[in-house]
Amino acid sequence: MAKKKIHIENSVRRLRFNSDEMTQQELADLVSISRQTVVAIEKYKYTPSLELAFKIALAFNKKIQEVFYISK
Repeated sequence: MAKKKIHIENSVRRLRFNSDEMTQQELADLVSISRQTVVAIEKYKYTPSLELAFKIALAFNKKIQEVFYISK
């Protein structure tokens, strides 16, 4: 049986804008990553590690499932 790839989506871009229009660089600095990594996450080109996903969720004071979720 072939395994179906899970597509993980996120609300990082929306959360940034809802956080006083936080810039990608500001988020990157908060969680110790590059701005390019934030860009890749927002464009679904990179799925962060579990540790990074938690750091991003904590930066927005959200539960991880409010930031990252499986598309249906």
